[in-house]
Amino acid sequence: MSREGAIQRAEEHFDGGEFLEDLARRVAVRTESQVFEERREEMDAYLVEMRETLERMGYACEVLANPSPLAGPLLVAERHESEGLPTVLMYGHGDVTHGQEGEWEADRDPWSVTEDGDRWYGRGTVDNKGQHSINIAALNCCIQERGSLGFNSKVLIEMGEEGSSPGLRDFARQHRERLAADVLIASDGPRIQPDHPTVYTGTRGLYAFDVSVELRDGGHHSGNWGGLISSASVILVNALATVVDKRGQIQVPELRPDESLTDSVRNALGDLNVDGGEDGPEIEPDWGEESLTPTERVFAWNSFEVVAMIAGDPDRPQNAVPPKARARCQLRMVVGTEATDIIPALESHFAREGYPQVRVTPAGRGDMKATRLDPGHPLVQWAVNSLTETTGKKTDILPNLGGSLPNDVFTDIIGVPTLWIPHSYASCSQHAPNEHALKSILREGLCGMTGLFWDVGDGKMPGSIAE
Repeated sequence: MSREGAIQRAEEHFDGGEFLEDLARRVAVRTESQVFEERREEMDAYLVEMRETLERMGYACEVLANPSPLAGPLLVAERHESEGLPTVLMYGHGDVTHGQEGEWEADRDPWSVTEDGDRWYGRGTVDNKGQHSINIAALNCCIQERGSLGFNSKVLIEMGEEGSSPGLRDFARQHRERLAADVLIASDGPRIQPDHPTVYTGTRGLYAFDVSVELRDGGHHSGNWGGLISSASVILVNALATVVDKRGQIQVPELRPDESLTDSVRNALGDLNVDGGEDGPEIEPDWGEESLTPTERVFAWNSFEVVAMIAGDPDRPQNAVPPKARARCQLRMVVGTEATDIIPALESHFAREGYPQVRVTPAGRGDMKATRLDPGHPLVQWAVNSLTETTGKKTDILPNLGGSLPNDVFTDIIGVPTLWIPHSYASCSQHAPNEHALKSILREGLCGMTGLFWDVGDGKMPGSIAE
């Protein structure tokens, strides 16, 4: 009974093909949450699969209704070993984005795991079925080796994260005591570099909104009226150009997180480089906040993006002065920027700049709050040391993921510190055709998480009774 023995079990579980069998079975369940009404039975089937797995591991499981009608139920699993032991909460989401059948290379089926070299293709292989499957398998390796975990474990699996987690916050409020824990340890998103384990402690927030101009009911001939009446599209693009400059730097003072880039955050990011792997886009040094490093721009700063824009019908232009124009925009934000401040700041900004015609309205989708555990927190260094001991590699620390997750559910509602340890990389094509996991990262992740959970059971986690 040893740490090395548990890790050997993890290696055998992966190399012997058992993990792939589990993952393939889960990928085959079509849990597309954007078409939730069509996939209700599949959502239930996925939770049955995970419930059976966890019950075999000695967990008491219950599938509970979602407070929101817009997403599927949630699974809560508990393995309670002793009142005197620490409790670790784990989270994952079983829903995925559209399968996009027919758009994958080599005519691959998104609902089957297809192997090609170091890659396992399939929808959900990384987002998020593969990642929470790694963590559950790691827990099981510890149970098999020790006969117990040595700590109390809770698992929460939702089925609506790809739709901004409808109902999850209300669910957490209703079941706060049941989900109470000493720490959240979960996995989602990519490593900052494919060949280095990564620990991040929070997420950037996300707020989506529309910037629009509506001048009149219909268009008018651009030859007869061009130069005489205002153009909604011209006004809109000029107004947006006052929000960010030509290299994407935010020009609205209220949207610049000037107090968020602390010394602790700078130190954590100091020697890191963003690496998307061989298929990743090349970083453009002349884009983004000029005074910051590339890692600071994405992990410690806000970014404004125009993700879609329309005026008239670009495919069938009518040679008319556009009466209306609209852009879907978003702000990715770090701690220090609140979603409630964004629209008032932009409204004031456009008024100052002389654009009274411009309106800013919420996009009508859930926003996500920025969260962060200080990189200097003892839990962070403990996790880094554990992963480094197992893998023999330097482990990178990020103050927060560049993307967004419902991490505020855990930090603000349940009230636990959060550690995220991703088992993917930035060029995995999640949310697109050809989503894939790297076998090498999954295998290393399984061993790393097994060692980490073993260390919790050994009382090595800060705050545990033997620490």
